[in-house]
Amino acid sequence: MTSAPLDTAALRARLVAPHGPYAALDVVASTGSTNSDLAEAAGAGAADRTVLIAERQTAGRGRMHRTWVSEQGAGLYLSVLLRPEGVPPARLGWLPLLAGVVLVDLARDTAGVPAAVKWPNDLLAGEHRAKCAGVLAEVVGGPAAVLGVGLNVNQRPEDLPSGAGGLPATSLAAEGAARTDRTELAIALLTGLAAWESRWREHAGDPVASGLLDAYRRVCGTLGEQVRVQLPAGGEVLGAAQDVDEEGRLLVRSGSGAIIPVSAGDVVHVRPVG
Repeated sequence: MTSAPLDTAALRARLVAPHGPYAALDVVASTGSTNSDLAEAAGAGAADRTVLIAERQTAGRGRMHRTWVSEQGAGLYLSVLLRPEGVPPARLGWLPLLAGVVLVDLARDTAGVPAAVKWPNDLLAGEHRAKCAGVLAEVVGGPAAVLGVGLNVNQRPEDLPSGAGGLPATSLAAEGAARTDRTELAIALLTGLAAWESRWREHAGDPVASGLLDAYRRVCGTLGEQVRVQLPAGGEVLGAAQDVDEEGRLLVRSGSGAIIPVSAGDVVHVRPVG
């Protein structure tokens, strides 16, 4: 199911300086990947907080080179170029987790849909916690990063392929969202993102001082679950998801009682046991 085209004029009026927090915002009818386009723009000197939104992507990408289905007018497919001066490069890994917090706030507060984050940054929505959004952050030098979000808005679940590892997919509309206007949702998403990223940036990317770590813990539905963590080399970690540490790693307590930290870049899948 598709919806009305995004209102570029309304987006710019609300989000672009001097009335909003962003330097520039463009909406294109179709592109391969908004992340790839902004990474190229970053190399050409694009400004901090440049936004690119596509009505359709033909080569949308997720974590670990997975594809993201981006049907015409059915979801929100956007990327933001960030040049967070004063933030150590090692802390840029918190950007996708920050986006996860923003997405949960959007689903709950704007759309009225129950939601949580599956570590590290997938948005799970509805009673059955199906995947509704994904996040991809890529460091592009400078230091700079491109933060991409793909959010399912108006699709029917049967039109969405299952996610990696067979995770079922859903959309805000399928979960009975109170609001599905994509322009309104884009404004709410980008406003929330700018607010959280500003706070994080003001504290030099410190997730504790900025309050980001506590906020993430509150919305992370993985915590407290028995999980199976699949590793790229074929091994796995089985245990209870205890916490997320200051580096954004998931801390898993194994059956022997040992605490095993796992990083997002070292994990293929995290699934509840059973």
